[in-house]
Amino acid sequence: MAELGAHLTAASAGDDRPSIFEAVAQDSLMAAVKPALQHLVKVLAESNPGRYGFLWQWFDEIYVLLDLLLQQHHLARCSASFSENFYSLKRIPMGDCGQQPLVTAGLPKRQHWKSLLLLVLVPYLKGKLEKLVSSLREEDEYSIHPPSSSWKRFYRAFLAAYPFVNMTWEGWFLIQQLCYILGKAQHHSPMLRLAGVRLVRLTAEDLQALEKKMAGTTSSQTHSIKRQVQSAVRKALGGIAFSLSTGLSVSVFFLQFLDWWYSSENQETIKSLTALPTPPPPVHLDHGASTVLLPKLKTVCPLCRKIRVNATALSTSGFVFCYRCVYNYVKTHQRCPITGYTTELQHLVKLYSPES
Repeated sequence: MAELGAHLTAASAGDDRPSIFEAVAQDSLMAAVKPALQHLVKVLAESNPGRYGFLWQWFDEIYVLLDLLLQQHHLARCSASFSENFYSLKRIPMGDCGQQPLVTAGLPKRQHWKSLLLLVLVPYLKGKLEKLVSSLREEDEYSIHPPSSSWKRFYRAFLAAYPFVNMTWEGWFLIQQLCYILGKAQHHSPMLRLAGVRLVRLTAEDLQALEKKMAGTTSSQTHSIKRQVQSAVRKALGGIAFSLSTGLSVSVFFLQFLDWWYSSENQETIKSLTALPTPPPPVHLDHGASTVLLPKLKTVCPLCRKIRVNATALSTSGFVFCYRCVYNYVKTHQRCPITGYTTELQHLVKLYSPES
């Protein structure tokens, strides 16, 4: 039985296909990098919202631009994504069963751009869809729309259908991996099939070609100003991508450790180890004309300047407002109107007095 399992999950000596463990490991590498970076940005944004708040607000867009630059660099240089190159893998076009092209030859343009879009755009859109579903669920819990409105019926139907769509998506990947293990498919992921490529291991010739490409210098000099500018821009972008690649390669294990450290399973242990005294009152940040001043009466909402109705506190700062006022403000600005601390709808805490 063990011999059968080894045959299914490990490639033979003459087989260039990576094992399922190598394929899944390279997939999980980039999946672990983003949450760790997201946590670091969140810590920075909470420590200094005025300076780093934009990083948290536009994290997805900044990350996808850096990811685009990184993956483009590796696809052009190594015919592989960053994580695939990290595990000594490369992409070759489908149906190429003869002499494999060297890693430095690059992919055909069609497969190159399809690979780049699927590597960068699909995770970005999936993350945006998950955030949309999360925000719709929060709105459904704290809804201010009439129960019979068409918009409420629409997004409730969307929320009901999303788990089945997500199950179908994940099941597609699972079936593809099972087919790969059993030798019935050349890809462990549907994304590779859509890109028209498959994964193989790097050979000794590939490693030598990469070394020569790194050590080689251009023999011809171009005097065209346009070509010199294009070459300078290309070198600058390549240098940035190479720096990102080197930095990620060095820090990937540190980022995975952070992801594990701040996982939900370790929260209780972390709280017991890092118990701190009561923090001081929140600092009023200077936001100029957008700053909301505190009223003199404690029962008055700082936003509408009227007696509070349905009192709701922000867990990020502790200040209390009318529910409708603070809901609309946080939904629009994603921060506390008094302190400027980064705030989301999940930080709204409704207060109930003994009289109510």
